[in-house]
Amino acid sequence: MSILFGFITGISLGLTGGGGAVFAVPMLVYGLGIPARQAVLISLVAVGTTALIGFLQKWHRGDAELRTGLLFAATGVPAAPLGSWLAQQLPESLLMLLFALLMTIISTVMWRKGSRSGEQAPVCIPLDHTVTTADYRHDGPSCQRDTCGNLILTSRCARLLLLTGVLAGILSGMFGVGGGFIIVPALIVFSSMSMSRAVGTSLLVISLVSASGVISQLASGQQLQWQTAALFVAGGLPGLTAGQTAARYLSTSTLQKVFAVAILLVAIFVLAKNSAW
Repeated sequence: MSILFGFITGISLGLTGGGGAVFAVPMLVYGLGIPARQAVLISLVAVGTTALIGFLQKWHRGDAELRTGLLFAATGVPAAPLGSWLAQQLPESLLMLLFALLMTIISTVMWRKGSRSGEQAPVCIPLDHTVTTADYRHDGPSCQRDTCGNLILTSRCARLLLLTGVLAGILSGMFGVGGGFIIVPALIVFSSMSMSRAVGTSLLVISLVSASGVISQLASGQQLQWQTAALFVAGGLPGLTAGQTAARYLSTSTLQKVFAVAILLVAIFVLAKNSAW
């Protein structure tokens, strides 16, 4: 079961660059009967490891932005321990209810994005052309790109990405999620990044933020079930490959809508399990 659940988590990471832990934590808690706080730590280890492998594959193909990813991680990594501390202050039943609420919000946002999604390939301007503001793509409200797709990192854009990194880090520490479900939409909406490149960049941030969360959890005295984590990773790696392969044949809109429906179903299940609280 651990390998199967890891495979499902890996598929999610490969398809969407996030959401793996959104499924991992409920599967660990309700499928394997692991306490919520231990499930959070196992999820961080498994998702972080799988995401790192996925990023290296994407980066090798030139389908990830290292600079943008590190900018997210700069605030996400130090924010993860804060999320871990907050989780320790809450009852497990309340923690799972908040988790379900978070999934519901994410599902709504992703569905709306999928309904409006439509990537356009930019026409790259030759190097001897003098680039003006008229040549920039203004798809994002705060970040812009030149017609070759390179991010124009203004101070306003940097602040927005850093703030989003903080939110991803806190949620990572609290719920054992890598934050990819926040990072991918943020990269698409705010920095006008393509879905494919956003997935690769998100995997870098997930691996770094997850590592921070693991360290903070272990430092607080939380015990890790290494065998379960290892089995999750063993299933996650082939799932990652399957997800990345499938993503090549699906449109951005389809990916986002499928992701949204899957998250909503998990949220409903978690709410049903905690309805007696």
